[in-house]
Amino acid sequence: MKLRMSSVGKAVAAAAVMAVASGASAQSAGQWTAKVGVAEITPKVKSGDVSAPALPGTKADIGSDTKPIFSFSYSLTDNVSAELDLGMPFKHTLYGDGAIKGTGKLGTVKALPPTFLVQYRFFKPDAMLRPYIGAGVTYAYFAKETGSGQLTAISDIGGPATTFKVKNKLASSLQAGLVYNINDRWFADVAYIKSFLKTKVDFSSGQTQDITLDPQVISVGIGYKF
Repeated sequence: MKLRMSSVGKAVAAAAVMAVASGASAQSAGQWTAKVGVAEITPKVKSGDVSAPALPGTKADIGSDTKPIFSFSYSLTDNVSAELDLGMPFKHTLYGDGAIKGTGKLGTVKALPPTFLVQYRFFKPDAMLRPYIGAGVTYAYFAKETGSGQLTAISDIGGPATTFKVKNKLASSLQAGLVYNINDRWFADVAYIKSFLKTKVDFSSGQTQDITLDPQVISVGIGYKF
């Protein structure tokens, strides 16, 4: 039994050494990577008006938020890779704008925007710096929308508390980034993503609002090559 366990241990150790030897290379065809970091999402809002009976010109603005993110990528070739970006839900605050600018907080909403991208990485796999560009899609999932008393005051004075729902949408996204290869295994990454997102808000008062969010994302992270 001891001899057998020793043999198994040696086999496992040898396999581990071979795996490290084969994987300890620059990001190239057939390789997986994982990355963790933080990202800031800043919506670039173009707001439509809330429908009647709201005051004409009743618009909204949305604040930014920063949360941890993680992503996985697979190198299809030495220069082309596919990446899936995930993360914690981002919490955004809604503010009055237009005719009601300065009225303060209207509510909050949580957004989860998983993004799939196909990237082109410049230069050779063993280059220390590798800029890249990407294109893909983002699914904007909204949840836990919470309205404030101020929202009720401007949408349905004297009525019950106003609630709202933001419609989930699929949006196209563009990306630009830069990878710094620290060594054969570890790398640092900075990226910018621009999504083109239009959605609609439905209020419990019966009113609606079309809104363009077009969020931009700036992220920094540390990654590992498998």
